[in-house]
Amino acid sequence: MTLPTPYYIVYEDRLRANLELITDVARRSGATIIMAFKANALWRTFPIIAEYCRDCTASSVNELRLGREFLGGHIHSYSPAYTDATIEEFIAGSTHITFNSLSQLERYGRRAAEAGVSVGLRVNPKVSVVDTDLYNPALPGSRLGVDLAHMPAELPPYVEGLHFHCLCESGPDDLAVVLEKFEKDFGHYLPALKWVNMGGGHLMTRADYDTDRLVEVILGFRERHPNLQVILEPGSAFAWQTGDLVASVVDTVEDGGVPTAILDVSFACHMPDTLEMPYLPAVAESVAKEDSDGNCWRLGGNSCLSGDFKGDYFFARPLKAGDRITLKDMNHYTTVKTTMFNGISHPDIVLRHSDGSVETLRRYTYDDYKSRMS
Repeated sequence: MTLPTPYYIVYEDRLRANLELITDVARRSGATIIMAFKANALWRTFPIIAEYCRDCTASSVNELRLGREFLGGHIHSYSPAYTDATIEEFIAGSTHITFNSLSQLERYGRRAAEAGVSVGLRVNPKVSVVDTDLYNPALPGSRLGVDLAHMPAELPPYVEGLHFHCLCESGPDDLAVVLEKFEKDFGHYLPALKWVNMGGGHLMTRADYDTDRLVEVILGFRERHPNLQVILEPGSAFAWQTGDLVASVVDTVEDGGVPTAILDVSFACHMPDTLEMPYLPAVAESVAKEDSDGNCWRLGGNSCLSGDFKGDYFFARPLKAGDRITLKDMNHYTTVKTTMFNGISHPDIVLRHSDGSVETLRRYTYDDYKSRMS
């Protein structure tokens, strides 16, 4: 079956493989591993995820509602700033709620605790293991979490947990580095608490990730602090390498000796992380330079943003209109960050089931764009 482009495709068998690995890490380490919606909110795939994991983390009331409606497990809420307009819904719908600052904790924490929600505070160990500044919560001047210099001598008695998030697509040795600093700075608070949330960025489903080492790090922490429940909330790990974006070449142009194949998708609209991070996404149809006979191309998006392109890519032959291009690993963070800049519609979303059948989960129309604008 040949589907019309463009479309995101999610592979059920790949998703299940990730879920099985995550479940195994949770079992061996004793940690509670929950899913972060910021990386994956394709709720039509949640029945598959719910077979393995029903707990999630939410950073907005919309994510909170999605978790309650489609997963039904514990909801760990965190927002850089709650408001009077949102706090009651967060309290009513959350099992755990983490506050980003002492002022937010003072304003809303006791109210949450009295409602039966487990209250936590985000702290910042100020240890940087992330190379890309845009994704580094430990940079000087960070607005995320309380550092040691601003912590009180004692936490309010209703605080049951601490939360930190210093990783981004990181490995277990990075976690070990962060934990060492976290325990040095905040270890004296831990005997009175019930849980520690180690945030996201644990890319345990990456092929070269050492899950045995992750289990070792977590077990070591739990042995040092047997009173604490350990919580991890990865985002990318759940949807890593589970889906692609399939596009078509619609035109080719050349300027200054640089050939560009214009696609029916946009890097700015449909793959914004490729420009933000930035990184060069893998293309299934590309070849090694030595096998390309000099066929080097840029791939251009179909928006009017001049920087809406990525390259260089090498192909076995010159590209032409009608050729298909498969941009690999375009599920985690990609589908949740799409925009409709220029009024460009989103690609379809399809699910390839384990039995090989393909189901279209969503097709976007003019009404989706119109309803966003007013």
